[in-house]
Amino acid sequence: MTPHNEAGKGDYAATVLLPGDPQRAEWMAETFLKAPRCVNRRREALGFTGLFRGKPVSIQSTGIGVSSFLIYAHELLDFHGVRTLIRTGTCGALTAAVKLRSLVISQSVRGESAESGQVFGLYGADAGPDPELYAQALTRAAEIGIEHQAGLTICSDIFYHPQGRDRFAEAQAQGALAVDMETSALYRIAAHFGARALSMLTVVDNVVTGEQTDYSERQALFTDMTRLALDVAIES
Repeated sequence: MTPHNEAGKGDYAATVLLPGDPQRAEWMAETFLKAPRCVNRRREALGFTGLFRGKPVSIQSTGIGVSSFLIYAHELLDFHGVRTLIRTGTCGALTAAVKLRSLVISQSVRGESAESGQVFGLYGADAGPDPELYAQALTRAAEIGIEHQAGLTICSDIFYHPQGRDRFAEAQAQGALAVDMETSALYRIAAHFGARALSMLTVVDNVVTGEQTDYSERQALFTDMTRLALDVAIES
């Protein structure tokens, strides 16, 4: 046990899906896993372990932003022996070509700026997704007909930023598809521990068009992403 997680040794599978929202974690477990059991309720950061097509998989919520994310990711990797982390998160599209409710798979990520969160400098150089997980996700998404794009994403520390959407101009010029608040931390901490990682993100708003989904529909929005993440998880 840790101050943030009451799960014991062996309670997590080797592969863990990481949504931010604990309600999403619970929905994913109850909807997709066979015989899910709750292994963590501490601080309401819900964690579950169950079976998907006969193979053990866990789901652990991580909260919002890199600071919260790094606590749960670190403890999963360091204390629970997890070897594969797959983020199942949300993002804001940075181009009109990325449609609301579609999926973005992060091929590479960078911080919003050089000063964007001191945690970004703790784990060495920039890192990216595990090549095998990334390739599996692209192949499987095409096979089952999930609308998706893959490419550069941006990771931001600040949701309510004083510069508004103007701060993304440089990233948009570089072809960035979307922005979230955790992927840079995911890829760097996984590399630090010699683990594998992949970030896949459902588009819930668009910075360019101003479109956004309603929170009430968000659980249903995650069906394709969860199904894809679980397919990749059991094949990895």
